[in-house]
Amino acid sequence: MAKLYFYYSAMNAGKTTTLLQSAHNYHERGMRTLILTPRLDDRYGEGVVASRIGLKARGTIFGRDDDLQALAAADIAANGALHCVLVDEAQFLSKAQVWQITEIVDRLNVPVLAYGLRTDFRGELFEGSQYLLAWADNLVEIKTICHTGRKATMVVRVDEHGRAITDGPQVEIGGNDRYVSVSRGEFKKVMAGEGYIDLQQPQLPLDRGD
Repeated sequence: MAKLYFYYSAMNAGKTTTLLQSAHNYHERGMRTLILTPRLDDRYGEGVVASRIGLKARGTIFGRDDDLQALAAADIAANGALHCVLVDEAQFLSKAQVWQITEIVDRLNVPVLAYGLRTDFRGELFEGSQYLLAWADNLVEIKTICHTGRKATMVVRVDEHGRAITDGPQVEIGGNDRYVSVSRGEFKKVMAGEGYIDLQQPQLPLDRGD
């Protein structure tokens, strides 16, 4: 039975790398996938899904008003059996689109793997993540660490001095060096102006069990 999976994390935890590896695994077994990527994320070129370690693949672009169930159904009609749908940057989905990908699972019987951030730089849920957390069959955390050595669960947006930015638009594409994954405790300190992020210190992903 097909299921909806939501793989969530803070920034730079390897979500897109994991998505591309999953697509590769399907292809190795002769199975066909559909990668969906939001139009507003064009950091690597329109329709290109790319990871920080150099892996990339072509994706099907969708806008906020597009019907993702209809996209998947059209793909099946044109190309035959579809074995998995993978959604990059799933935090940008609308509520309606999260419902549509549940329909891909429930009506088309195609598993969906969605990958995205859970919260924004203010610690607030993205719309897509909110409904994925509510409706997904399986929730999987992809872990990374804070510069303090603790597990990072939050994201801060910083200025050139490493000080937290506390207002502004929720979505700001590009400038990944302005976003840093931190623990909840560090998030509280930095947002309160009690500390700053050393932008010269590399932020490396690490899968930890804690």
